[in-house]
Amino acid sequence: MNYIIGAFKPPCIISITFSDGKDRKQASIKKDNGQIAMVPVFQSLENIAGEVSLEPIQGKKVEHTGVKIELLGQIELYFDRGNFYDFTSLVRELDVPGEIYERKTYPFEFSSIEMPYESYNGTNVRLRYILKVTISRNYASNIVEHRDFCVRNYTPTPTINNSIKMEVGIEDCLHIEFEYNKSKYHLKDVIIGKIYFLLVRIKIKNMELEIRRRESTGSGPNTYVETETLAKFELMDGAPVRGESIPIRLFLSPYELTPTYRNINNKFSVKYYLNLVLVDEEDRRYFKQQEITIYRLLETTPAS
Repeated sequence: MNYIIGAFKPPCIISITFSDGKDRKQASIKKDNGQIAMVPVFQSLENIAGEVSLEPIQGKKVEHTGVKIELLGQIELYFDRGNFYDFTSLVRELDVPGEIYERKTYPFEFSSIEMPYESYNGTNVRLRYILKVTISRNYASNIVEHRDFCVRNYTPTPTINNSIKMEVGIEDCLHIEFEYNKSKYHLKDVIIGKIYFLLVRIKIKNMELEIRRRESTGSGPNTYVETETLAKFELMDGAPVRGESIPIRLFLSPYELTPTYRNINNKFSVKYYLNLVLVDEEDRRYFKQQEITIYRLLETTPAS
């Protein structure tokens, strides 16, 4: 039985390491087998360097027609699973055709690589970056190994960040005005605002604020839209009266948010909305939705 199991093992083990992987910030990603793995985090225009190690199984000789490493940025749409759209593809040749008898190592480096999109694992789409090493062979299947890494890109504080102020209501029944302090928030930000009741002629039971994520994938008839409620925050329990003001203070850091992504490589978008929900005593729901922009704040180190 052991011989049968061994027959399916590749004759050469490939290891891929990053030169500064231990010192880098780590992020968790979900792998194809469903397991969670920790991978190093990079940002666009950084150098990605490291070492590839090839180690043939003892007693084996590996004939090959070349060894290469690729840096790939890929988008996979789940309704088209298995088909990857490469928006970044770079290749470095590591070795010319020959034979491998013993452990060999090869340094590699991709300098100042433009990685414009962030890594993302959503409901219907995945954007990932990988290093892929291939040992090409003539008379047998190629030996391939992948190593994921994460990309996160940062944004400075917007110079213009207008507040949001809107009036909503039902004629002669309800008239409220709500205000949020700004329209663009970073991932660790706090949403601060107020709700004013200008007219109340229906019996409101409670009111809450939701954070919703809307993921759109594909185009035309193959467009898929998935809306997910990430947070519910109760603002009020009980009936308000005319002239009453309800404060809003909602911290974003506890929730698993990503930046807003707009038309990434013509494949998908991710948008965020604040959804104000009022429920009356007959359980009728009234709501008003407002889009906000979320970004990853560029952290600056204070001068010593």
